[in-house]
Amino acid sequence: MNWPLRISKFSALIAFLLFAIIGAVLWSMGRPPICACGDVKLLHLVVQSSENSQHLADWYTPSHIIHGFLFYGAGYLLRRKWSALFPLGVAVALAIMVEGAWEILENSPVIIDRYREVTISYGYAGDSIVNSLADIAWMIFGFFLASRLPWKATLALGLAMELFVGWMIRDNLALNILMLTAPLESVKEWQAGASGYWVTGKERSD
Repeated sequence: MNWPLRISKFSALIAFLLFAIIGAVLWSMGRPPICACGDVKLLHLVVQSSENSQHLADWYTPSHIIHGFLFYGAGYLLRRKWSALFPLGVAVALAIMVEGAWEILENSPVIIDRYREVTISYGYAGDSIVNSLADIAWMIFGFFLASRLPWKATLALGLAMELFVGWMIRDNLALNILMLTAPLESVKEWQAGASGYWVTGKERSD
């Protein structure tokens, strides 16, 4: 399933411009450039925290890597049908556009309120711009990782990440989609029962 890694300078420029446009749109929406804490951390691993979704990586980073897997798979299928229209640079640009559109939508009042109403992200107030752009970068990482791995390895890695994150914090990409589109009270109650350092920042008392 390998796709030759040949990104032209023009494609790289387009990718850079897309990042700049997405960042500018998020800025115009009033999103903070970095965490209100004043720091930019490589990794923040407490879900129920004002710093969640504010830094370069967190428990939801694997979801964005999986987005890259999915976008690569979609691009690969389109390339098989219309090879002339889907060189790698075009596929990457489309993936950035779709991921960027989601980051913009995710930080709109409608989706922020939706997260607060039906998911365990009760205090969710949206992402910092740094976090949103990092999420897109992680998606690109996933895209190129999928281009190098056999499809079975990509599938196994994606499932492993979903299971591990789900086990650690009772949330992952699949549960996120479920709770945003067709929330189940039983799932919400199960997720709300999560405890421990990685979820609340406190050690279990039992």
